[in-house]
Amino acid sequence: MSDLDPLLRERLGAYRRDVISQVTGPGPDKARQLLRRRRRMTAAAAAAAVVLGVAPVVINAALHADRTPPVPVESVPPPTPLTSAPPTPTPTGSPTQTQMPTPTAPTGPDGRISRAQLLATPVDLPNWPAGMAEGGCTTSNVRLKTNTKKTYVSELADNEFEYGDVDGDGADETIAIVACRYGEASAKQVVAFERNSDDRIETVGRVVRTDDEFKDILAAEITPTGSVRVTVADIVPCCEIPNYLRREQVRTYRWDGQRFEQTDGPTTFGPDPRLTDLRVSMDHELAEVPGADTRRELTLVFTVTNAGPVDAPQVAFHKIERGERAGGDWARCKPAKLSDTDELGCLLPGLPAGESRRYTFVQLIPAQPGADASTRSFLILHGDTQDRTWPDLKPDDNAMPAPIRF
Repeated sequence: MSDLDPLLRERLGAYRRDVISQVTGPGPDKARQLLRRRRRMTAAAAAAAVVLGVAPVVINAALHADRTPPVPVESVPPPTPLTSAPPTPTPTGSPTQTQMPTPTAPTGPDGRISRAQLLATPVDLPNWPAGMAEGGCTTSNVRLKTNTKKTYVSELADNEFEYGDVDGDGADETIAIVACRYGEASAKQVVAFERNSDDRIETVGRVVRTDDEFKDILAAEITPTGSVRVTVADIVPCCEIPNYLRREQVRTYRWDGQRFEQTDGPTTFGPDPRLTDLRVSMDHELAEVPGADTRRELTLVFTVTNAGPVDAPQVAFHKIERGERAGGDWARCKPAKLSDTDELGCLLPGLPAGESRRYTFVQLIPAQPGADASTRSFLILHGDTQDRTWPDLKPDDNAMPAPIRF
């Protein structure tokens, strides 16, 4: 550099000083002053942020006189933008009219038919039991009658009609009990009727009819659900058969779209639980009466066994009274009458199930049988506490032939 021109050396030195002054940072005093200025700016910015976050909460609380401390800004989640309509709120309390089940609109004409209308209109009936059609219980274009007391004539029973929707079409049908006499008894059917679109009476179908399993139909009613409840009986209380022997059941039937099918109740009566099985054997002794009496003394000794299943409060002896009472158990007899005969018999104390007892009857009979004498059969049945006689579970061993004709 010593060889350089003095003027050039001076200019290079000035240039160096100028560059150093631009690159070198400020001194310590300048640095402290800059740091204090940056701290003041940071504090001011934080204070402004707090004021901006709290101000809406404070203003809202002041407007609503709310004394609840404001929630910090950072605890409030940012709002979620709506992408669809808000859900419909769940209703509470009683259901509105639109929530209630609506009844089925009728698809068929009103099928409420009066007794007079049914009697005035020829109708088709479901089939009667075999053999009754040949007798006169017809099924096609039948004009029903009432209380004719004639045999093989289709009649309306005295039961009230029932009305209700039994086939599910929303319109009412009519339930009636139809009968056809074949002597003192009648076959019966429960039949559903309706009207067609031409307002003519038509038969929907048979609910049930009497058969070999049950002999009588006592009543029919329609339930709120459209089923038909039918009260049936195992015997017809006619022909001197007493009412107390009858058993009753309630069976329920429902339309399945084509026919009525049983849906509830018993399907059979089965053995009568009120009955028992009495069995009898007999010994006898015939003796001449001393003196001028032309009669003989007949002693009958019956051994009765109760094979169960129920006790027999009394034992009824029928068809044994012939001639004149002469001793034995006659003095203890209470009058008894069998349902199918006017002949009086004798009621004596009975016996529990599984036990046996001997009963003795002594009577005077003619020494020589008359022209009307015949060989008789003695019948033994069990009686109840009301002096009523009952059939036997096995009647074949309840009768014994008389040892002689008298």
